[in-house]
Amino acid sequence: MTLEIITSDLLAPVHHGFFTRRGGASSGVFSGLNCGNGSSDQSEIVAINRARVADAMGVPVERLVNVSQTHSARVVTVDGPLEAPLPEADGIVTATPGLAIAVLTADCQPVLFSDPEAGVIGATHAGWRGAVDGVLEATIEAMLALGATREGIRAVIGPTISQRNYEVGPEFFDTFLAEDQENARHFAGGEGDRMQFDLPGFSLAKMRAEGVEAEWTRHCTYSDPGRFFSYRRSCHEKAADYGRLISAIRL
Repeated sequence: MTLEIITSDLLAPVHHGFFTRRGGASSGVFSGLNCGNGSSDQSEIVAINRARVADAMGVPVERLVNVSQTHSARVVTVDGPLEAPLPEADGIVTATPGLAIAVLTADCQPVLFSDPEAGVIGATHAGWRGAVDGVLEATIEAMLALGATREGIRAVIGPTISQRNYEVGPEFFDTFLAEDQENARHFAGGEGDRMQFDLPGFSLAKMRAEGVEAEWTRHCTYSDPGRFFSYRRSCHEKAADYGRLISAIRL
């Protein structure tokens, strides 16, 4: 099956893609393009999937670079392939042509950044913890350090969990209010004391406040099992594990 790759005109002309689960070699709960080495999928199969992504990005597989994600606000600047053990971070930036930087997600936000005039790109894994702790702002700052400008940076949030499917409790709500009372606008009422959190809306507001033009592709990972892996859906289905989607960008 052919790979399915979601792109955004906002990131043009830089080569990028939010890959769906279609077109991979994995089976079972990982059926499709599972690129997560941290999953219990067969490592040889994950390697095949990553090779297909690298080919689609036009780079050797060793130049498809990702990090060990930890839901942090840490961002690393890279100029070549990384060796094991991978650095712990949730954002990657580079100004090196021919290097594809990538993040893995399964409900959290994959955010791809580009300043084509400056020749600087970024890729960020932004779950709620990373987003509230500042990983998006840290990625922008790291790009600025490489010569990008706020006016030149464009950012796109790929497939992520939508507000309709992101139910949270009062403690979660309180965490966001403690950061900024204005964050209440990203929550809607739910059942009982439950609320529905708008993760992409929260992140778009953060990036726009930094002077960066940003958009969301409006794909929900939870509600489309044929195209996307979802951690929350796997929990609700009591699945043994779940696949990881990959999103990548290169100069």
